[in-house]
Amino acid sequence: MKKLTTFKVYVLDQEEARKFYVNQLGFKVAEDKRMGDYRWLLVQPPDTQEVTINLETARTADEKALVGRQAASQPLFGLATDDCLRDYSELKGRGVKFEGEPKVQPWGTGVMLQDLYGNKIYLSQEPA
Repeated sequence: MKKLTTFKVYVLDQEEARKFYVNQLGFKVAEDKRMGDYRWLLVQPPDTQEVTINLETARTADEKALVGRQAASQPLFGLATDDCLRDYSELKGRGVKFEGEPKVQPWGTGVMLQDLYGNKIYLSQEPA
């Protein structure tokens, strides 16, 4: 195996999720295709083509129960930045919900944020 390319995040509404990831987090749409009544929707951070997130509509009761809790109380994934304080300010200005303010630690600066369903995402910057 060489790399992670795609992972799935269950959502209740794909269009609502697309708007959050694009308009609030600053991601870009990598693919958005219709296959009958199925929508294949991939988003990715703006500065990478390495990995995509498949925003998948939860259909079954089991899938719906996972929305917003796919990693329980832990971060579902992390986002690396070269300036955590800048990105924190920009994202907060776009209405992204954070769990506190960025903290400087020996391993870097970071802060937890939430997507529109409550999944936790860790924004981090490596130390200088």
